[in-house]
Amino acid sequence: MAVWIVIPARYGSSRFPGKALAAVRGAGDGARSLIRRCWDAACQVSGVDRVVVATDDARIKARALGFGAEVVMTSADCANGTERCAEAVANLGGAPEIVVNFQVDAPLTPPWFVEALVGALRARPEIGVATPVLRCDAEAVARLLADRQAGRVGATTAVFDRDGRALYFSKAVLPGSRVGPVFLHVGVYGFRSAALERYATLPSGPLESCEGLEQLRLLENGEDVLCVEVDARGARFWELNNPEDVPRIEQVLTERGSV
Repeated sequence: MAVWIVIPARYGSSRFPGKALAAVRGAGDGARSLIRRCWDAACQVSGVDRVVVATDDARIKARALGFGAEVVMTSADCANGTERCAEAVANLGGAPEIVVNFQVDAPLTPPWFVEALVGALRARPEIGVATPVLRCDAEAVARLLADRQAGRVGATTAVFDRDGRALYFSKAVLPGSRVGPVFLHVGVYGFRSAALERYATLPSGPLESCEGLEQLRLLENGEDVLCVEVDARGARFWELNNPEDVPRIEQVLTERGSV
Protein backbone atom coordinates (compact mmCIF):
# COMPACT_ATOMS: atom_id res chain seq x y z
CA MET A 1 0.00 0.00 0.00
CA ALA A 2 2.94 2.29 -0.74
CA VAL A 3 2.63 5.99 -1.62
CA TRP A 4 5.30 7.55 -3.80
CA ILE A 5 5.76 11.23 -4.61
CA VAL A 6 7.41 11.96 -7.95
CA ILE A 7 8.59 15.50 -8.74
CA PRO A 8 8.87 15.86 -12.54
CA ALA A 9 11.40 18.53 -13.45
CA ARG A 10 12.65 19.64 -16.85
CA TYR A 11 14.99 22.49 -17.68
CA GLY A 12 13.25 23.76 -20.79
CA SER A 13 10.22 25.99 -20.28
CA SER A 14 8.84 28.44 -22.81
CA ARG A 15 7.68 30.87 -20.10
CA PHE A 16 10.52 30.37 -17.63
CA PRO A 17 13.63 28.53 -18.92
CA GLY A 18 15.58 26.86 -16.14
CA LYS A 19 12.70 27.30 -13.71
CA ALA A 20 13.51 24.20 -11.65
CA LEU A 21 16.93 25.68 -10.79
CA ALA A 22 15.71 29.23 -10.18
CA ALA A 23 16.79 30.70 -6.84
CA VAL A 24 13.90 31.36 -4.47
CA ARG A 25 14.56 33.19 -1.20
CA GLY A 26 12.79 32.57 2.08
CA ALA A 27 13.04 34.06 5.56
CA GLY A 28 16.81 33.52 5.82
CA ASP A 29 19.68 35.25 4.06
CA GLY A 30 20.25 32.51 1.51
CA ALA A 31 18.22 31.10 -1.37
CA ARG A 32 17.23 27.59 -2.39
CA SER A 33 16.47 26.30 -5.85
CA LEU A 34 12.87 25.75 -6.78
CA ILE A 35 13.45 22.00 -7.08
CA ARG A 36 14.83 22.01 -3.51
CA ARG A 37 11.78 23.96 -2.29
CA CYS A 38 9.48 21.34 -3.84
CA TRP A 39 11.55 18.50 -2.42
CA ASP A 40 11.37 20.05 1.05
CA ALA A 41 7.58 20.45 0.74
CA ALA A 42 7.12 16.87 -0.49
CA CYS A 43 9.18 15.47 2.37
CA GLN A 44 6.79 17.07 4.88
CA VAL A 45 3.87 14.91 3.69
CA SER A 46 3.07 12.13 6.13
CA GLY A 47 2.51 8.52 5.08
CA VAL A 48 4.81 8.71 2.05
CA ASP A 49 7.26 5.89 1.38
CA ARG A 50 9.39 7.43 -1.36
CA VAL A 51 10.10 10.88 -2.82
CA VAL A 52 11.84 10.95 -6.20
CA VAL A 53 12.92 13.67 -8.62
CA ALA A 54 12.32 12.67 -12.24
CA THR A 55 14.27 14.62 -14.85
CA ASP A 56 15.94 14.40 -18.24
CA ASP A 57 18.49 17.11 -17.44
CA ALA A 58 21.97 16.52 -16.00
CA ARG A 59 22.03 19.93 -14.30
CA ILE A 60 18.83 19.22 -12.38
CA LYS A 61 20.08 15.73 -11.52
CA ALA A 62 23.33 17.12 -10.13
CA ARG A 63 21.55 19.77 -8.07
CA ALA A 64 19.03 17.28 -6.66
CA LEU A 65 21.71 14.71 -5.77
CA GLY A 66 23.57 17.54 -4.06
CA PHE A 67 20.84 18.06 -1.49
CA GLY A 68 20.27 14.32 -1.01
CA ALA A 69 17.33 13.60 -3.28
CA GLU A 70 16.72 10.32 -5.04
CA VAL A 71 16.77 10.94 -8.80
CA VAL A 72 15.56 8.88 -11.74
CA MET A 73 16.42 9.87 -15.30
CA THR A 74 13.65 9.95 -17.90
CA SER A 75 13.36 10.58 -21.61
CA ALA A 76 13.46 14.04 -23.13
CA ASP A 77 10.43 12.99 -25.18
CA CYS A 78 7.96 13.25 -22.28
CA ALA A 79 5.27 15.75 -23.30
CA ASN A 80 4.36 16.76 -19.75
CA GLY A 81 4.96 16.05 -16.08
CA THR A 82 2.46 13.23 -15.86
CA GLU A 83 4.10 11.35 -18.72
CA ARG A 84 7.42 11.86 -16.93
CA CYS A 85 5.97 10.48 -13.69
CA ALA A 86 4.63 7.41 -15.51
CA GLU A 87 8.02 6.74 -17.09
CA ALA A 88 9.81 7.30 -13.78
CA VAL A 89 7.64 4.73 -11.99
CA ALA A 90 8.16 2.25 -14.82
CA ASN A 91 11.93 2.79 -14.67
CA LEU A 92 12.00 2.35 -10.89
CA GLY A 93 9.97 -0.85 -10.98
CA GLY A 94 7.37 -1.86 -8.45
CA ALA A 95 3.71 -0.92 -8.27
CA PRO A 96 2.91 1.58 -5.50
CA GLU A 97 -0.72 1.94 -4.51
CA ILE A 98 -0.70 5.68 -5.19
CA VAL A 99 1.68 7.95 -7.08
CA VAL A 100 1.56 11.70 -6.45
CA ASN A 101 2.69 13.99 -9.26
CA PHE A 102 4.07 16.92 -7.26
CA GLN A 103 4.69 19.59 -9.85
CA VAL A 104 7.68 21.86 -9.53
CA ASP A 105 5.32 24.83 -9.97
CA ALA A 106 3.86 24.28 -6.52
CA PRO A 107 6.51 24.71 -3.78
CA LEU A 108 3.95 26.26 -1.41
CA THR A 109 1.77 23.13 -1.35
CA PRO A 110 0.99 22.33 2.31
CA PRO A 111 1.37 18.67 3.28
CA TRP A 112 -2.30 18.29 4.13
CA PHE A 113 -3.26 19.00 0.50
CA VAL A 114 -1.43 15.83 -0.57
CA GLU A 115 -2.66 13.86 2.42
CA ALA A 116 -6.22 14.80 1.46
CA LEU A 117 -5.65 13.40 -2.06
CA VAL A 118 -4.40 10.09 -0.72
CA GLY A 119 -7.32 9.90 1.70
CA ALA A 120 -9.84 10.68 -1.04
CA LEU A 121 -8.48 7.96 -3.34
CA ARG A 122 -8.57 5.41 -0.55
CA ALA A 123 -12.13 6.39 0.35
CA ARG A 124 -13.35 6.16 -3.25
CA PRO A 125 -11.91 3.07 -4.94
CA GLU A 126 -13.83 3.77 -8.15
CA ILE A 127 -11.73 6.92 -8.75
CA GLY A 128 -8.31 6.65 -10.36
CA VAL A 129 -7.15 10.28 -10.26
CA ALA A 130 -7.62 13.08 -7.72
CA THR A 131 -6.40 16.67 -7.57
CA PRO A 132 -6.84 19.46 -5.00
CA VAL A 133 -8.84 22.63 -5.52
CA LEU A 134 -8.87 25.70 -3.31
CA ARG A 135 -11.84 28.03 -2.93
CA CYS A 136 -10.67 31.54 -3.84
CA ASP A 137 -11.32 34.59 -1.71
CA ALA A 138 -11.83 38.00 -3.30
CA GLU A 139 -8.09 38.79 -3.19
CA ALA A 140 -7.18 35.56 -4.99
CA VAL A 141 -9.79 36.15 -7.70
CA ALA A 142 -8.45 39.68 -8.18
CA ARG A 143 -4.91 38.30 -8.68
CA LEU A 144 -6.19 35.79 -11.22
CA LEU A 145 -7.99 38.50 -13.17
CA ALA A 146 -4.99 40.84 -12.98
CA ASP A 147 -2.77 38.18 -14.53
CA ARG A 148 -5.21 37.67 -17.39
CA GLN A 149 -5.57 41.40 -18.00
CA ALA A 150 -1.77 41.76 -18.07
CA GLY A 151 -1.51 38.96 -20.63
CA ARG A 152 0.29 36.58 -18.25
CA VAL A 153 -0.41 32.86 -18.33
CA GLY A 154 -1.43 32.43 -14.74
CA ALA A 155 -2.94 29.84 -12.47
CA THR A 156 -5.63 27.34 -13.45
CA THR A 157 -9.25 27.22 -12.33
CA ALA A 158 -11.50 24.17 -12.08
CA VAL A 159 -15.22 23.48 -12.31
CA PHE A 160 -16.72 20.21 -11.13
CA ASP A 161 -20.06 18.51 -10.53
CA ARG A 162 -21.90 17.90 -7.25
CA ASP A 163 -20.00 14.66 -6.74
CA GLY A 164 -16.62 16.35 -7.16
CA ARG A 165 -15.92 15.01 -10.64
CA ALA A 166 -14.11 17.55 -12.81
CA LEU A 167 -16.05 19.12 -15.67
CA TYR A 168 -13.25 21.33 -16.97
CA PHE A 169 -9.95 23.02 -16.14
CA SER A 170 -8.94 26.30 -17.73
CA LYS A 171 -6.43 29.10 -17.73
CA ALA A 172 -9.47 31.38 -17.94
CA VAL A 173 -11.17 32.40 -14.71
CA LEU A 174 -14.22 30.14 -14.44
CA PRO A 175 -17.11 30.52 -13.94
CA GLY A 176 -17.07 33.52 -16.23
CA SER A 177 -20.00 35.30 -14.60
CA ARG A 178 -18.14 35.54 -11.22
CA VAL A 179 -21.47 34.63 -9.57
CA GLY A 180 -20.42 31.21 -8.39
CA PRO A 181 -17.32 30.39 -6.34
CA VAL A 182 -14.01 30.30 -8.19
CA PHE A 183 -11.79 27.31 -7.42
CA LEU A 184 -8.04 27.50 -7.92
CA HIS A 185 -6.61 24.23 -9.18
CA VAL A 186 -3.51 23.17 -7.27
CA GLY A 187 -1.07 21.48 -9.65
CA VAL A 188 -0.70 18.23 -7.76
CA TYR A 189 -2.23 14.90 -8.84
CA GLY A 190 -2.79 11.63 -7.05
CA PHE A 191 -2.92 8.57 -9.33
CA ARG A 192 -3.56 4.94 -8.70
CA SER A 193 -0.72 3.12 -10.43
CA ALA A 194 -3.03 1.65 -13.07
CA ALA A 195 -4.49 5.08 -13.89
CA LEU A 196 -1.02 6.60 -14.23
CA GLU A 197 0.10 3.79 -16.52
CA ARG A 198 -3.07 4.22 -18.58
CA TYR A 199 -2.48 7.98 -18.93
CA ALA A 200 0.69 7.35 -20.89
CA THR A 201 -1.32 5.43 -23.51
CA LEU A 202 -4.08 8.02 -23.99
CA PRO A 203 -4.05 10.25 -27.08
CA SER A 204 -3.70 13.98 -26.63
CA GLY A 205 -6.72 16.03 -27.71
CA PRO A 206 -7.47 19.58 -28.87
CA LEU A 207 -8.48 20.85 -25.42
CA GLU A 208 -5.19 19.77 -23.87
CA SER A 209 -3.36 21.48 -26.71
CA CYS A 210 -5.46 24.65 -26.55
CA GLU A 211 -5.23 25.17 -22.79
CA GLY A 212 -1.80 23.64 -22.29
CA LEU A 213 -3.18 21.56 -19.40
CA GLU A 214 -2.17 17.92 -19.19
CA GLN A 215 -5.14 16.89 -17.01
CA LEU A 216 -7.54 17.66 -19.87
CA ARG A 217 -6.21 14.56 -21.63
CA LEU A 218 -8.02 12.54 -18.97
CA LEU A 219 -11.33 14.35 -19.45
CA GLU A 220 -11.09 14.19 -23.25
CA ASN A 221 -10.71 10.42 -23.01
CA GLY A 222 -13.61 9.88 -20.59
CA GLU A 223 -11.53 9.43 -17.44
CA ASP A 224 -12.88 10.73 -14.12
CA VAL A 225 -10.81 13.24 -12.16
CA LEU A 226 -11.93 13.88 -8.59
CA CYS A 227 -11.56 17.47 -7.39
CA VAL A 228 -10.85 17.44 -3.66
CA GLU A 229 -11.58 20.75 -1.96
CA VAL A 230 -8.84 21.54 0.54
CA ASP A 231 -8.56 24.13 3.29
CA ALA A 232 -5.57 26.45 3.21
CA ARG A 233 -5.94 26.93 7.00
CA GLY A 234 -4.98 30.56 6.62
CA ALA A 235 -1.85 29.85 4.59
CA ARG A 236 -1.55 31.76 1.33
CA PHE A 237 -1.00 29.68 -1.77
CA TRP A 238 0.26 30.57 -5.23
CA GLU A 239 2.02 28.66 -8.00
CA LEU A 240 5.16 29.69 -9.83
CA ASN A 241 4.22 29.94 -13.50
CA ASN A 242 6.20 33.01 -14.61
CA PRO A 243 9.33 34.88 -13.44
CA GLU A 244 6.97 37.54 -12.07
CA ASP A 245 5.62 34.97 -9.59
CA VAL A 246 8.97 34.59 -7.78
CA PRO A 247 8.45 37.63 -5.49
CA ARG A 248 4.97 36.33 -4.58
CA ILE A 249 6.41 32.96 -3.61
CA GLU A 250 9.25 34.55 -1.68
CA GLN A 251 6.83 36.76 0.25
CA VAL A 252 4.78 33.76 1.35
CA LEU A 253 7.89 31.80 2.33
CA THR A 254 9.04 34.77 4.40
CA GLU A 255 5.63 35.02 6.07
CA ARG A 256 5.82 31.32 6.93
CA GLY A 257 9.32 31.66 8.31
CA SER A 258 10.73 29.17 5.79
CA VAL A 259 14.49 29.57 5.42
